[in-house]
Amino acid sequence: MGPAIISLLVVGGAIVIVAFMVIGIYNTLVTLRNRYKNSFAQIDVQLKRRHDLIPNLVETAKGYLKHERETLEAVITARNSAVAAGAKAAANPGDPTAMRQLGGAEGALTATLGRLFALSEAYPDLKANQNMIRLMEELTSTENKVAFSRQAFNDAVMVYNTKRETFPSNIVAGMFNFQLAELFQVENPAERNAPKVQF
Repeated sequence: MGPAIISLLVVGGAIVIVAFMVIGIYNTLVTLRNRYKNSFAQIDVQLKRRHDLIPNLVETAKGYLKHERETLEAVITARNSAVAAGAKAAANPGDPTAMRQLGGAEGALTATLGRLFALSEAYPDLKANQNMIRLMEELTSTENKVAFSRQAFNDAVMVYNTKRETFPSNIVAGMFNFQLAELFQVENPAERNAPKVQF
């Protein structure tokens, strides 16, 4: 074998090795992106459950809180904003703008629910209503599930972003336009806690 053939084999072998590395990195990035999208789908399920419980909660409270219409309307408005932001985020869970809007909308919803729960303390008949107690317990349980799902999503996003930003994956990520994914964070630290339900 001549030196030209050996050089050609070495260059060809190097090209094949680089091609397999690029394919491996690309497939890993796709897997990690799909993992965080699946994690967001779990959040979406819990948020939908939360959003479905709220109209029942408001309807139950409506009979007792006849003079508190503004608070009830604020809860429904915040719920509708959260549903819209959730749909936008579900379409592309990695979109930073959509994730920030979702965090803000969910934070606002939590704040208005907190006002509703605080207001319900002043109405003993409402506090004793079994349907209201059951709905609030379900809502608290759902809030806990949202928190666990958010943690799993943020963990998946962190793994994806780390892989996307490390060498040599960052080169492949840039070549194939793998975007940075946004964490799902609640903006206001006071809104990080589930609404307190006390009966």
